[in-house]
Amino acid sequence: MTMPLPSERPFWHAAIAARTGGRVLLAQSLRDSRARTLALFDAFEAALRPVGMAVPYDTTLNPPLWELGHIGWFQEWWLARNPERAAGVLADPSSPRLPSRLAGADGLYNSSEVPHPTRWHLSLPDAAATRAYLLATLDGSLELLAHSDETDEGLYFHRLALFHEDMHAEAAVYMAQALGITLPAQWAFPGRPAAETLPPGLDMASLAAAGAALEGLVCKPPAGRWTLGSAAGDGFVFDNELGAHPVALQAFEIDAAPVSWARYLPFVEAGGYQDARWWSPEGWQWVQGAAQLRFDRWQPLNLQDPAVRLSAYEADAWCRWAGRRLPSEAEWECAAMTTPSSAQPSFQWGRVWEWTASAFEPFPGFEPHPYRDYSAPWFGTRRVLRGASAATSPRMAHPKYRNFFTPERNDIFAGFRSCAASLGAS
Repeated sequence: MTMPLPSERPFWHAAIAARTGGRVLLAQSLRDSRARTLALFDAFEAALRPVGMAVPYDTTLNPPLWELGHIGWFQEWWLARNPERAAGVLADPSSPRLPSRLAGADGLYNSSEVPHPTRWHLSLPDAAATRAYLLATLDGSLELLAHSDETDEGLYFHRLALFHEDMHAEAAVYMAQALGITLPAQWAFPGRPAAETLPPGLDMASLAAAGAALEGLVCKPPAGRWTLGSAAGDGFVFDNELGAHPVALQAFEIDAAPVSWARYLPFVEAGGYQDARWWSPEGWQWVQGAAQLRFDRWQPLNLQDPAVRLSAYEADAWCRWAGRRLPSEAEWECAAMTTPSSAQPSFQWGRVWEWTASAFEPFPGFEPHPYRDYSAPWFGTRRVLRGASAATSPRMAHPKYRNFFTPERNDIFAGFRSCAASLGAS
């Protein structure tokens, strides 16, 4: 199986650059990410100021003011306060830290030590003080970056802080959706191309039409061995991506595009949510306790858009109803990264996260990176998603990136694509 040359994969350029770029690109990326963080928080503050920034407790959310401070704390913890930052993945995470710019910051924002429910009851610095903390931490990080070795080790924690902040920005969009807060589109959806960034002669309507043209089309990657995961030594790699290993793939057929509302809604209209035949035991238990038909809150729907905000259980059930199945993450990665022949449609991804059939488990030889809580605590309890959504920073849209959530989550921008049930699985 052949991989496309860098010039043939423009969709990945931002992600590849963020993982491999040098100090100049990284500095601008850190500034861009912080600008998005602060712009999103401005919208939260405007909406929540009348209630003193208070939000109801929810296991999938954090208080917005806590989120803002945590982002600054994380960057400071791994950069300005980390005496082993130059060691990269070999740094000792338990090394004593230098003092924080903010007194008591560890007791407020260390997500490994501060239990989730208590974050609603902390005496946090106000919004102005928290913004000042973020501005100061960024200035300190940029000063360190200017004098860091331009190696993967020297830049590792700057890249980690960047991706951590990008992830929290997308989480802020999920949170705004849950709270009914309107966000500026240019900050909420950086993965959705603006009209002025589209190639000449291509407008948003024709872009949507191009996606609709893939409806019902399939890609047929060749059978063979696919190397799943990434190898060390090629820029920044998340610890759960490492352990590249061969996976035997039988011939399979996979949708060229995520399942659209036009394909999903007939399942709803046929009573799919009331028919246990289509659900796994866990999914059927979940759907009995969930708000089943949320579509009335999303009207009007563009039927050609990918179906979104669906749980893994719903994706599984639709596939059973349609006589298809979810792809494994190896199948998804192979289809996304192999060069399509002229006889095959392109593999469109990046509009919604996509549930796979794969549990989130370590690859062979897994060793945790210094940020110990990123992957290891969640193995065996999450499901892998691949791709990216319109709320994802393009820097995160890498075809080997493994996103992971518990299967009942339906608040994230997740959909799915399907494989033919009769062809071989990995």
